[in-house]
Amino acid sequence: MAFEALQDKFSKVIKKLKGQSRLTESNMDEMLKEVRIALLEADVNYKVVKEFINKVKEKALGEKVFDKLNPSEMVIKIVRDELVELLGSDHCEINYNKNKPTIIMLVGLQGSGKTTTAAKLANLMKNKLKKKVLLAAGDIYRPAAIDQLAQLASSIQVDLVNLGTKVNPVEISKKAKEKAYNDHYDVLIIDTAGRLQIDEPLMQELSDIKKEISPDEILLLTDAMAGQDSVNVAKKFNETLGLTGVVMSKMDGDSRGGAALSIAHVTGVPIKFIGVGEKISDLDIFYPDRMAERILGMGDILSLVDKVTENIDEKEAKKGINKFVSGKFTLDDMLHQMKQIQKLGSLGSLLKFIPGAPKVSSDQLSKAEKEMKDFEVIINSMTKEEREHPEILKNSRKCRIAKGSGKTNADINRVLKRYESMKEMMKKMKGMGKNGAIPKNFKGF
Repeated sequence: MAFEALQDKFSKVIKKLKGQSRLTESNMDEMLKEVRIALLEADVNYKVVKEFINKVKEKALGEKVFDKLNPSEMVIKIVRDELVELLGSDHCEINYNKNKPTIIMLVGLQGSGKTTTAAKLANLMKNKLKKKVLLAAGDIYRPAAIDQLAQLASSIQVDLVNLGTKVNPVEISKKAKEKAYNDHYDVLIIDTAGRLQIDEPLMQELSDIKKEISPDEILLLTDAMAGQDSVNVAKKFNETLGLTGVVMSKMDGDSRGGAALSIAHVTGVPIKFIGVGEKISDLDIFYPDRMAERILGMGDILSLVDKVTENIDEKEAKKGINKFVSGKFTLDDMLHQMKQIQKLGSLGSLLKFIPGAPKVSSDQLSKAEKEMKDFEVIINSMTKEEREHPEILKNSRKCRIAKGSGKTNADINRVLKRYESMKEMMKKMKGMGKNGAIPKNFKGF
């Protein structure tokens, strides 16, 4: 994930800062020096880094943090607030029209993943924001792009304006706008053409489209892996078109994060969405405050809650809880709970949302992911009776299940041990008093 190395360095700086018995201008300068190095190593624009450090120091001196009871916490808050400002403050939301369609032009260089992102954006707006969305295929120079958008639009059940490759992109955009108005769509997303590099014909075409349809938003798709090149591309597009926002892709990759920390400050254009994977659902609304807190190791509980809300059915969750509390908890129920967790993403990605979560190695995460898959194979190799009444699983049955699942008796015993520990946990929860008090013998999960 982007910012991972930066997060590690910030965590060390914060730990050292909290370890100081008192804060002085001298040890704060030392801390800021380490912050400066961390930001530069993350490929943040050097002018941005210089301004960031100066602002933090100026605010710390202005608020006289050295005289406070918790000076280290005050400095951390100042760093957090300045990171939020650097990432674009609170200017990340799309300004939706109330009584007419919101028109979005998606622009960017060829090969940046613009067509896929147009569909991801439509999917997010349809399913998460409950908007009626219309897509328009405006990249007439690549027939494959039009076919790809048609397939993606069909897969997410979103309407598409597809006039082929022989109609001018300006005319396509005009027709799409007419349909959006006539058929009362909430949002129109136009996938425009790109080039391998910025050139005059491309910018002229995009300027003509802008003039014809007067879009509410012009979003530039840029690649987090491209580093400061992304910032330069954004500057050039912004000078010509007047961008309203950025969609930053590949934020799940191993980019250092410098582009995200520089782009809003250098261009004045905020990041509005981030791509976090290859799936059609892997596009998130960007929240500068949440990202700043994740960089500082504070976790991101709000985003985790959003993930749970989007991916886990509330009725199913309540049903599972009722089974837990009633004690009627079977191996099928355990498997169902595991699948619900898998819907939220990898274990590694989930841990990043939790403040104070222990540092887990990639080997440990891989082992845990494999164990969950093994559990599923083993449980699916059992009969219905065995899943509902695991107590009947004697050695002969275990040998049959091991043979059928390609696992060992020890693997099956691990599943049963996990099941028994979950049941024991539920008994303790059931033992809580009516006032919600935790029983004395309850030691946690």
